[in-house]
Amino acid sequence: MSAHCHHDSHGPGDLNANNPRYRRILWWALIINAAMFAIEIAAGVQSGSVSLLADAIDFLGDAANYGVSLMVLGMTLAWRARAALLKGASMLLFGLFVAGRALWALAYGTPPEPMTMGLVGLLALAANVGVAIALYAFRDGDANMRSVWLCTRNDALGNLAVMGAALGVFGTGSAWPDLAVAAIMAGLAITGGISVLRHAGRELKGA
Repeated sequence: MSAHCHHDSHGPGDLNANNPRYRRILWWALIINAAMFAIEIAAGVQSGSVSLLADAIDFLGDAANYGVSLMVLGMTLAWRARAALLKGASMLLFGLFVAGRALWALAYGTPPEPMTMGLVGLLALAANVGVAIALYAFRDGDANMRSVWLCTRNDALGNLAVMGAALGVFGTGSAWPDLAVAAIMAGLAITGGISVLRHAGRELKGA
């Protein structure tokens, strides 16, 4: 254990976790994600878009994840890894929820309103790209920091997909593009959650 801690004290993850700039970025990201959750919930309900509702729930989960990350900054690697396990599990559950919601919409849903989808998707993309750029330097830290980066990266990819779905719905008048994007977002969350859980598990074993 002492050798492992010695390695961490000289590694990028421990140094980055105690970086005041990293803490400020997390607070900024938490506020942005909480605001985007409220915006996308309202837009998703109004437009009837499953992908916007899924993205809204993702924003809420990310806001909670940033809050957890702020709580464990400066703690031992084992505690940060435990927090990463919690976040990895939440990413995985989110993916499973979105997949189930898409299946429900496939059976009972109607085509969403594409203009709202596109405009809100663009706003969400701008928010996530800004956060992703700020977090890029910290992407190779410990499992907790890696989970933060993965969440933000997945969100930006999801926003691009929502905008593509809006174009698809507009062009076809069908709900299929919206449902396809929801399925992609579910896949990103599931694979990202599994990746974080594996990384955190290795760190806990090493600690």
